[in-house]
Amino acid sequence: MSQAPRTVAWKCSFARVSWEERQSARDVGRRMKSIKRIAAASGVALAASLLTAAIVRNRHAVGNSAVPQPAKSVSINRYLGRWYEIARYEQRFERGCTNVTADYHLRVDGSLEVVNRCRRPDGSLKVARGIARSVSASNAKLKVRFFGLFSGDYWVLDHAGDYSWSIVGEPSGRYLWILAREPRPGTDHVEELIRRAEAMGYDVSMLIRTEQD
Repeated sequence: MSQAPRTVAWKCSFARVSWEERQSARDVGRRMKSIKRIAAASGVALAASLLTAAIVRNRHAVGNSAVPQPAKSVSINRYLGRWYEIARYEQRFERGCTNVTADYHLRVDGSLEVVNRCRRPDGSLKVARGIARSVSASNAKLKVRFFGLFSGDYWVLDHAGDYSWSIVGEPSGRYLWILAREPRPGTDHVEELIRRAEAMGYDVSMLIRTEQD
């Protein structure tokens, strides 16, 4: 009978140790999950930081330090369809591209589907799809989002009354496109559009002509 108290005490001690071990294991598990979440978040943040740094390193120089406001309102319906790139400020995502086109289609919610295509130097076709939404009453300013991640400003700075050409930029002055409805407009016409861009304050010596077959 004298052994019972020790046995009970030993069992209680064992139970307490077992409970403490289980509790400790649960705490370790929670800490590990927390560490994994932090590591995952840090990895995403690091990847985003590296991507941002890469984009900054590859940004085009500023070609216009005082980009003007769009000169005219834009009829979305008349802007729809295919545009051919005639000249541009060379960007990382278009480097070496020829036969560049942009197609705009109206979606049921009033936004625009954007499909950009270009021919890479190796002959392969590059396609980028995005969604554009008007952010101004004049419809001359849009926000375009590609891949659901990256968004940018798209300003129709000037355009023909019959929508046969347009000049597109954005606030930073690092981007500039001259677009037309036909792939190879006449030289005099192209020079006129370049003079229009120059009159807006753009350094047109940075423009490269886009080859269209």
